[in-house]
Amino acid sequence: MDTKNLKFTSKLIHGGGYKSKLGEVNVPIYQSSTFEFESAEEGARCFNGESNGYIYTRLGNPTINVLERTVADLEKGFGGIATSSGMGAVSTIYMALLSKGDHMISSDAVYGPSRGLMEDHFSRFGVESTYVDTSNLEEIKKAIKPNTKVLYIETPANPTISITDLKACSEIAKKHNLLLVVDNTFSSPYLQRPIEFGADVVFHSITKFINGHADVVGGIIVVKEEALYKKIRSMMISMGCNMDPHQAYLVIRGLKTLSLRVERAQENAMKIANWLEKHTKVEWIKYPGLKSHPQHEIAKKQMDGFGSMISFGLKGGLEAGRVMMNNVKLAILAVSLGGVETLIEHPASMTHSKVSAEDKKKAGISDGLVRLAVGIEDVEDIIADLEQALSKVKLWIKDWKIED
Repeated sequence: MDTKNLKFTSKLIHGGGYKSKLGEVNVPIYQSSTFEFESAEEGARCFNGESNGYIYTRLGNPTINVLERTVADLEKGFGGIATSSGMGAVSTIYMALLSKGDHMISSDAVYGPSRGLMEDHFSRFGVESTYVDTSNLEEIKKAIKPNTKVLYIETPANPTISITDLKACSEIAKKHNLLLVVDNTFSSPYLQRPIEFGADVVFHSITKFINGHADVVGGIIVVKEEALYKKIRSMMISMGCNMDPHQAYLVIRGLKTLSLRVERAQENAMKIANWLEKHTKVEWIKYPGLKSHPQHEIAKKQMDGFGSMISFGLKGGLEAGRVMMNNVKLAILAVSLGGVETLIEHPASMTHSKVSAEDKKKAGISDGLVRLAVGIEDVEDIIADLEQALSKVKLWIKDWKIED
């Protein structure tokens, strides 16, 4: 079936171009490390790139390829490259696009391990990096150097939920001959497709929304054009961080309900954000769907919905947040996001613990920041759980209790 003209949710279910051999409805798990050639000549053609036949699962596998083609189609890119983890995708991109003496500009509130990999390891090999608030275009322009090769942004940002203007960043990148790389994990292709706004490379931790069931770790890279796709795929193969066929099967299964899950979760998130914004114990909140969000209009322009990620701070700071998180019953105190369950965590001491205190402060990752990944439970139950947890928070000024 030609799926190119299908709408988004239909592509989730019927995408990937897999043609059944036995009438099976689901894509089989091709759990094989190697594949038999019809002849010595066919084997030679496969290795020379003259045939599309399969050789070895690190190089390509039918189950994995269905997932790669489906997500590439959803993101409107040339091709997809599935990896064993989200950090496998990050590592592959860094290795393929950056060399000794090169410079990368990135969002200052980027996922902690993505920053740590660059600052702790790639720096040892002579790669430079600068972290700025990419929602401020002037900061990006000021950070550009003669050796800058990559503009790497995450929008919405983890965990501050700040929004970066994709089209404006694309224009800056093109003007300065940079490659624009976008971590689209927090949105999924259902809500945002950065290639439509000029990105060269898009990637996801598919552990999150694309899989959606907190039972698989994986990553995927989608590349806009063929030449760059071949370069990045070759690097992934050389590094050996390919996805496993059973991983791919589970992700294909989870992907089918992406639109349903995201719609329900973001509907819940909007109601929760409105409730939190009015709560007497909440000092601040950032959710793109609120008019109070500083980049609300940009989010409206480039996203098809506001997602289900919320950051907020409590009056009482870190201690108040700790009390709240230790008292939730329905919400799960755990890192990650994008599953059917609601998760709550403390970025400063968890996901971004390896980022220095100074850099966290610059990026707006305060000690009091709480990150809420809203799930698909009944929203009344989520709010009731948050309310009972917040009721345990006591606010004090010096020795006088001001509120229970």
